[in-house]
Amino acid sequence: MSSRDPDGIRHPGSTRAVPLPRWTTRRWVAAGTAVALVLLIALVLCGSWIFARSTAINNRLVDRSSPALIASVRYESALVDQETGIRGFGMTARPEFLAPYRTGLARQEAAERQLRKLGAGNTQTLRDLTEVRRLADRWRSRIAGPIATSETPALVARERTEEAKVLFDSLRTAMSTQQRHLEDQRVAARADLLDARALRNWTFAAIALVILTLAGSVVVALRRGVTNHLDRLSDDVRTVAAGDFTHPVTGSGPADLRLLASDIEAMRARLAAELLHREAASAELAAQAEELSRSNAELEQFAYVASHDLQEPLRKVASFCQLLERRYSDQLDDRARQYIDFAVDGANRMQGLISDLLAFSRVGRLLADQSTVDLEDVYERTLYALSESIEESGAVITHDPLPAVEGDRTQLGMLFQNLVANAVKFRDPRRSPNIHISARRTDGEWEFAVEDNGIGIAPEFAERVFVVFQRLHTREQYSGNGIGLALCKKIVEYHGGTISLDPDHSPGARLVFTLPKSS
Repeated sequence: MSSRDPDGIRHPGSTRAVPLPRWTTRRWVAAGTAVALVLLIALVLCGSWIFARSTAINNRLVDRSSPALIASVRYESALVDQETGIRGFGMTARPEFLAPYRTGLARQEAAERQLRKLGAGNTQTLRDLTEVRRLADRWRSRIAGPIATSETPALVARERTEEAKVLFDSLRTAMSTQQRHLEDQRVAARADLLDARALRNWTFAAIALVILTLAGSVVVALRRGVTNHLDRLSDDVRTVAAGDFTHPVTGSGPADLRLLASDIEAMRARLAAELLHREAASAELAAQAEELSRSNAELEQFAYVASHDLQEPLRKVASFCQLLERRYSDQLDDRARQYIDFAVDGANRMQGLISDLLAFSRVGRLLADQSTVDLEDVYERTLYALSESIEESGAVITHDPLPAVEGDRTQLGMLFQNLVANAVKFRDPRRSPNIHISARRTDGEWEFAVEDNGIGIAPEFAERVFVVFQRLHTREQYSGNGIGLALCKKIVEYHGGTISLDPDHSPGARLVFTLPKSS
């Protein structure tokens, strides 16, 4: 259970929780991101407005002002063509001079339609166009129409020469005024476009400056609000990691960083306490190891005494009992001889038991001669040592090619000798023993198996057979002290392997053990 202090820090051993008074890193980042997004959205909207305004002004200049001025020039050109055609027809009365007049009239109508379309919504343009059209209609009704329809166009032209000049000059003046106004509008639109471009450039420059400032502010804020505090926390953690477990881990900055520092500090305090406990335990273990070493030395001394001093009285008991039987055999009855046999057998079995126990206790305790052991040679020595029992039982022993492994030659010899001897001893009286030793290479080790066709071992005894003194048969059935497979297990485990009984093998028994590969 934990709680937080007034600064928002949790403490072990309490269920009270005090709210954090300061913002966490997540809240700071969220708030900063929101402000930055609002600012960026405002800048985008401003830039979009400036861009739209610049586009609108440019479109007005390209799509209205310039085409309107061009249409006005075409309008004037069409009127000049009409005036030229009427004047030529009035001087010569030749009908071909009316062709420019009629063409100019059509061009005038087309130019006027374009001007009205381009000037839609522009009062000044429409007013100028109306005035030009009024003067053009007056000139046409007073001069062009009468001359074009008269049978004596020269006479009408001479009579109205002055009036024609006055009317067309006023029309020219109106056209000039119209074009001047259109030009002024075009110049104003161009000035607006330049102003809009300048404003756009300044605005986008300001946006870029604001973005750079914002990015710099974010970097500074992250450094001052987060990374500096993380650096201080990292320094404390590295100091502790370097081995100074008494160095306190302090927190600063946002609440979650201080909370993290508090958790790390609690972990440091616990690790420091565990370390002190481990050091005390290590000291105690060292003392126990020293005591165990002394005890092992005493056991070695006891083993020496057992192997010499204890066996010597047993040998004397057996030998003197046998001597007693030979010297006084004619005075002893059958019961006395039986008692003497019991005494000799007990002494011999005690000697064998002591020898087996000494061999069992020495595995892993004495300094072993580790070397590369050729198991083929171990196998041959095993057959030689067991040749008498093998020949007596008629056992047939086969084997796969055996490798070389790292280990103690003497102990591996005891391993093979015990396994083969067991396979020969626990044979089925109904058939001759058939024993096979297999070897196969697995990932990182060798797997061996000694299988026979003897009486076998029931699966429920698969673990019991490897326990010392655990016998499955009486001594009258099979001799031995119940140490053989326990000794095999100890030897295999000392060499870094495992040994087990294969419960699926039938008939007989199959013992599987592993040994590491030779390096």
